[in-house]
Amino acid sequence: MDKIVTIEKLDNFGRGIFFEDKISFVSNALPGEEVKVSLIKETSKYKEYKADEIIKPSPKRIEYTCPYYLTCGGCQLGHMSYKDTIDFKLNKVKEILNKFKISYNDISIVDNPNPYNYRNKVELKCLNNKIGYYEYNTHTLTSISNCLIASNAINDAIKELSNLELEDCDIIIRSNYNDELLLWFKSNNKLNINRDMFSKDLKIASIILNNNVIYGEDHLIMKVDNYLFKCSYDAFFQINPYICEKISPYIKDLIPSNSTIADLYCGVGFLGVLASSKAKKVYGIEIVENAIKDAIINAKINKIDNMYFMLGDVSNSFSKIEDNIDYLIVDPPRSGLDSTTINTIIENKINNILYMSCDPNTLARDLNVLQDYYNIRKIKCFDMFSYTYHVESICVLERK
Repeated sequence: MDKIVTIEKLDNFGRGIFFEDKISFVSNALPGEEVKVSLIKETSKYKEYKADEIIKPSPKRIEYTCPYYLTCGGCQLGHMSYKDTIDFKLNKVKEILNKFKISYNDISIVDNPNPYNYRNKVELKCLNNKIGYYEYNTHTLTSISNCLIASNAINDAIKELSNLELEDCDIIIRSNYNDELLLWFKSNNKLNINRDMFSKDLKIASIILNNNVIYGEDHLIMKVDNYLFKCSYDAFFQINPYICEKISPYIKDLIPSNSTIADLYCGVGFLGVLASSKAKKVYGIEIVENAIKDAIINAKINKIDNMYFMLGDVSNSFSKIEDNIDYLIVDPPRSGLDSTTINTIIENKINNILYMSCDPNTLARDLNVLQDYYNIRKIKCFDMFSYTYHVESICVLERK
């Protein structure tokens, strides 16, 4: 049954909140708005509602130009001005840090100079000849022909993929600084994919079917600052090249000269390569085999001779480094640091830590343990994921 409610505040996912017998969430709603809502989910602890009509809109509400905004679930903050999304993210990080009783003084956020068409990677679903994203919290597919936050090269590929009449598969598309494309198709069905199915206008560098190279190479070359990075189809790389250009000088300024660095969860070596220009040595650890192979090549591509790499799980590989580490870089997955790694950091009395995180909750959880041994010098947030509720943070810690 529909009801009209007044939104009181936003949660950390950008949803409106109102309170009745239990906390209730409404997507696409702003504080102060009167909204006609209908119930879509209820648990023992909360309710989720759909905003059917904005009766009294907030003066801060804007019209998002993406035609799929209300269904696709990819962006959550499109009804807010860009400045308001930045304010929301900074306040969100502050609230989470305060919740975990984290002591800090210096915190700020860096804008994305290109909040549209910034993503160099998207993951699409194809069902019954339709390509798009799942609607929020469902397996209902929203068919798209353009993604407002994906790169122009990726959008050109999406348009052509829509004509292929693919039945059931996942498609990951990556693009680089030169508008080259890597297309990775994953399916249990037999797919007939080849380069001739696409126009010559698309700069297709790679076509991968499951784990087999169908055309070109098994990687793309990415670029940040003046550094080049080989990135295999299944390796992680930051999705926003514009923010990476902001992160690069920031990392370099933080690294003390002649330091010995351990770069945990190093991926293809992005952060370690940036740090290497000032470091004495950089040790990188990564569990994904293709990523560590890429990292070794990336050190060579960029003519770096003070980087050393180890394939393995950080939790049991970090302790195998025999050098005295005086500066630690960690960029863990969304789940954050495991207890074994945290204990190893504490036991080794490492002087300085640079902790890069895409999840403020797990960052704050880990800082809650580390702050007994470290002072938190500064936290800088970066709008890596514009118009979504996600935010990247870099936290600088110094041993007490």
